[in-house]
Amino acid sequence: MDLGFPLWVRLTHFFDIVFLSLLVRSGIEILGAHPMLYWNDDCRPGSEWVRFTHKRMPAGELWTAEDEKQPYTPAVALPGRDNLGLGRYWHFAAVAGWILTGAVYVVLLFASPQWRRLVPTSWQVFPQAWDALLTYLQFQSPPTGDPFNALQQLTYFAVVFVLSPLQIATGVAMSPAVAGRFPWFSKLFGGRQAARSLHFLGLVAFLGFTVHHVALVVGHGFVEGMAAIVLGVEDEPTPAQAAIALAIAILGLAAVVAVHVWATRASLLQPRRMQNLLQRLVDPLQRTLLQPLRSRQAYPAEQITPIPRPNGRPPRDPDHVRLAEHGFDGFRLHVGGLVEHPLDLSLDELRQLSPATQTTKHVCIQGWSQVVTWSGVPLSALLDRCAPLPQARYLLFHTFDDKWEHAGDHGYYYTTIDLDLARHPQSILAYGMNDQPLPVPFGAPLRLRLENQLGYKMVKFVRAVELVADYHSIGEGKGGWREDVLNYSQIAPI
Repeated sequence: MDLGFPLWVRLTHFFDIVFLSLLVRSGIEILGAHPMLYWNDDCRPGSEWVRFTHKRMPAGELWTAEDEKQPYTPAVALPGRDNLGLGRYWHFAAVAGWILTGAVYVVLLFASPQWRRLVPTSWQVFPQAWDALLTYLQFQSPPTGDPFNALQQLTYFAVVFVLSPLQIATGVAMSPAVAGRFPWFSKLFGGRQAARSLHFLGLVAFLGFTVHHVALVVGHGFVEGMAAIVLGVEDEPTPAQAAIALAIAILGLAAVVAVHVWATRASLLQPRRMQNLLQRLVDPLQRTLLQPLRSRQAYPAEQITPIPRPNGRPPRDPDHVRLAEHGFDGFRLHVGGLVEHPLDLSLDELRQLSPATQTTKHVCIQGWSQVVTWSGVPLSALLDRCAPLPQARYLLFHTFDDKWEHAGDHGYYYTTIDLDLARHPQSILAYGMNDQPLPVPFGAPLRLRLENQLGYKMVKFVRAVELVADYHSIGEGKGGWREDVLNYSQIAPI
């Protein structure tokens, strides 16, 4: 039985380094969007168990999640400088590469005797691992095994078959589409925020393992270790083999660094081009695997967040200010575009159209969450009344939100969703919140609710709905305000 390092082991290790390093840096970018971690899904200010920012929510004024963001330097985060949209694209693209690499590794592992390298075959491995640990603590090297000592074998087994699946599972548990369709799944980890915290701790564990792994290579003989993993040489390498192995290792690390330099510079200098590139990989996967999932959320009343968090500031649009001063008396929702029967409905008329109430979890793209009861009219009821024409494929939501709080002229907030998502049972236009009229900070007069999506798709301050055949000629052509300005995805199931 040959337990050397075949070429496929060496190549999968290299690509694992590439994708894991991209995951770590893009994960830091994502964390900066809401640099606090919780064990409760209400995300109450002050209830976080760790925070990575000095910012504090002041009392007596509107403080939103946008104010809590903590931009990180591109030297650490990918791409850095508060680029959550591209950070998420890089994270999901790297996830796809990492999972594919891992799948190839595991299949080939069990298709060859290599599985004996990682999988213990005797309970004696535990006392032997303890003896090896004691030896390491005395700054000595325990006897080598076949090919690893027991502690190394248990560590590598845990990384491949425990830590890696846990990272995947906690990542999936943070998807609003998965949690909405399978509410029990996120409960396995104690809720979405607990899954987010465990996901972060998994990142720390990977970093710790990397330091430990490199230290072991150095401790057991750096030159011999490089020759084994680079060239597959198991015996004492010759001077020529050692030199070649070291040169290839340096070139490999240089290639990894070059990938990161290119990814960072291209993302910061040409964000739209990078968005288009990554979108071709990430969005089809989301659209196929997650977008069709239909939310079945029904949280009990006792889980409603006592003090929900608003996000964003009310519009300064003159029409909205005037309507808000009069309790939105006189407001009318127009539904038009590619329809047979345009609609023009007051709030009272909307309340009489198949009223729906649902207690669901709001999940912000920045990371925080809360449970709220929403009352509104199903989008399916509006579609049944207006009768979309055959060429209609998307709903375009116009809002009063003039985005005055952002520097520059960015226009009014809008979003688009496809007809299938609009017909999901928990896709509604909400006019009520927690058994009260919808407050202005939360989107009055109407707010879109899509319970298998992240919060930025649930536009507030809705004034009209237009059915369109395509969205590429609207705004910058990406399907929404955040998609146009901040490089987000047109769909948001994770």
